[in-house]
Amino acid sequence: MAIRVARTHGPLGAEIEGVEVARPLEAETLAAIGKAWLEHLVLVFRGQSLDDAGLVAFSRRFGRLEKAPVAEKAVGVVHVPRLPEVTVVSNVVEGGLPLGSLGDGELSWHSDMTYLATPPPASILYGIEVPPDGADTWFNNMYLAYEKLPAALKERIKGLRSNHTSSYTSAGTLRQGYENVTDVTRAPGTMHPLVIEHPGTHRKALYLGRRQHGYIEGLSLAESEALLDELWAHATRDEFAFAHKWRQGDVVMWDNRCVMHRRDAFDPSVRRILHRTQLLSLEIH
Repeated sequence: MAIRVARTHGPLGAEIEGVEVARPLEAETLAAIGKAWLEHLVLVFRGQSLDDAGLVAFSRRFGRLEKAPVAEKAVGVVHVPRLPEVTVVSNVVEGGLPLGSLGDGELSWHSDMTYLATPPPASILYGIEVPPDGADTWFNNMYLAYEKLPAALKERIKGLRSNHTSSYTSAGTLRQGYENVTDVTRAPGTMHPLVIEHPGTHRKALYLGRRQHGYIEGLSLAESEALLDELWAHATRDEFAFAHKWRQGDVVMWDNRCVMHRRDAFDPSVRRILHRTQLLSLEIH
């Protein structure tokens, strides 16, 4: 199966044409997809038709899968019944019970599940029902964000680590089993380097996780806040980002190690249902 790679006009991302992800894929095709993924960071497959078992099967061609993460309080359905690897992302409420998590509001810039010691290296999202307008998913290139840092700032953050707190979702809601954070220097989570080297490309990338309740190890709170504000303002500049405008049947996969993402808010009266898998390991590194 010959594939065609059509890059976006932005600083990352490409559409993959000529592939039906529900079909068995030859090793040569998977290798070509993997190569394009490392190069473009975000891949989009338009016009796909998948059931949940098919989404799991496609995702497993790239590595082992993570189970759905702990969601916010008072959530309804977290994952697909009998398929805990498939997270339901939705604003739909049926019989008073939310059909998924993350609702219809704006989601702030973040990388997925970096509160873990070993975060998932990649995520795959399938659009089942999408609004005609709004709910764009934005992605940014954290390689470029690092490379464009002033030299003095690169030197300043060398060797520093920041805490990626586990208390809140990207929508800012408290996760089940957690208490509100009142002291960010003691927030539960995992320390990660501010700069990481990607194992597949050996390029350096800024690694920020999410801004809410972040803290840089070894600094005073005021110093940490100022430095994080400076890094986040830089990393989320428009020149590093592009917006994916969803169509029904889109499969979007991104490298969680060198990409952050966020979502625009949308009309709460319009249904939006997406199913997501995340990889525990990635065979393309």
